[in-house]
Amino acid sequence: MTYPKIKVLKNNPELKGLALLVPDVTFSTATGVELKMQILMPWQESTEGPEAEMPQRPLIVFLQGSGWTFPDVNYEIPQLAEYARRGYVVATITHRNYKEGHPAPAFLQDAKTAIRFLRKHADIYGIDPSRVCFWGTSSGGNTAMLVAMTGDDPKYKTSEYAQYSDSVSLAIQCFGPTDLVELVGDRAQASEIQSHFDGFVGGSLSDNMSLLKEMSPFHIIDRDKDYPPLLILHGDADELVPYEQGEKMFKALVDNGKEVEMIRVENAPHEGSFWSCELHGEIMDFLKGKL
Repeated sequence: MTYPKIKVLKNNPELKGLALLVPDVTFSTATGVELKMQILMPWQESTEGPEAEMPQRPLIVFLQGSGWTFPDVNYEIPQLAEYARRGYVVATITHRNYKEGHPAPAFLQDAKTAIRFLRKHADIYGIDPSRVCFWGTSSGGNTAMLVAMTGDDPKYKTSEYAQYSDSVSLAIQCFGPTDLVELVGDRAQASEIQSHFDGFVGGSLSDNMSLLKEMSPFHIIDRDKDYPPLLILHGDADELVPYEQGEKMFKALVDNGKEVEMIRVENAPHEGSFWSCELHGEIMDFLKGKL
């Protein structure tokens, strides 16, 4: 009997190009709500001994959009796993839900708490605390800009891991609202929009416009303040958050001397066909160049 040739491959002792999921890592309990993140990291053989050290890798903190309710931490894991395979530690996070009595700026406080938690545990997860990117979509994109623009602002710092920084090295925002005042004004006749933002600010919208402005990146641009590099991505067929919201923010940042790049995705809606391998390639290039 003649047998087909058996193919032989070398083994992969460094587990190069593979990713590992660390599920349901609790990062906050102090507010009375248990918040968990999912951590994706490059997979490697476990090291043993007191002198063993994990390599320090850049960190991506990712926040899925949810209208500031309760983000789905698993939604983008299939795509984010590729970033872990390429050498990044990726943490998909959540935050308190305004519909459960946690209005703004609870979501921003929780995002910053997640960053500080990861810096505190940098050695455990092999994170380089000096290289941190915050990336978000939709309301998470709004959060990404706010995180980048309010680094270590005591106004948004809770007591958890307070000795650690919540500043970031760069931020990526995908189709996030930048001017909530304009967004609400454009849809003032829609009762569901009014109700949504009444809950978001924790009361009557008309009595809390200052908070709505405070949560609008466009309205808090400070020419004299340093911001990390920003990447804005927006589809020009987005019917939920108009493309003009992204372009308006981009131009305002440029006018104020900030480092920012923007990508317009043709005929792209909110989520869905907005995403492509080419777009992820652009994001990867931005990360490599800046982080």
